Amino acid sequence: RLETLPRVRSEPLMATLTPEQEAFLRDHRLGVLATGRKDGSPQASTIMYVYHDGEVIISVTEDRAKWVNAIRQPKVALVVLDGRKQLVLYGNARGVEADPDRLLFHKRIREAMNRPVEDEAEYLDLLDKQKRVILAISPTKVLMNE
Repeated sequence: RLETLPRVRSEPLMATLTPEQEAFLRDHRLGVLATGRKDGSPQASTIMYVYHDGEVIISVTEDRAKWVNAIRQPKVALVVLDGRKQLVLYGNARGVEADPDRLLFHKRIREAMNRPVEDEAEYLDLLDKQKRVILAISPTKVLMNE
């Protein structure tokens, strides 16, 4: 008879951020997102993001390398700088392509930037024309220093 072994988690647990780390992420909008290319080499992009409900939310177009790379290999890193102070977030990315979730995330981004969506139908049409999707990153490890 074989013993039942505990199940090994294939995905790391979500990291618990300190209040200082959460405030830092909320108070900033620019970061550098690192993903992995197909050949394993790194790819880095300066991005704008919003931190909401424990996730980093990024609007991208589906033809961008960061989207293609993150969907293929969801382990990513984000660096947010403020002078010599920095936050490095490692996490798992997931793609959000379908509405209503895609629209909801885009509305959250607009609200965080004090640019609320006024005409939802018009905005959905714009998202479709631009082929905009969402990368939502759940942190697995966060480091911060000054």
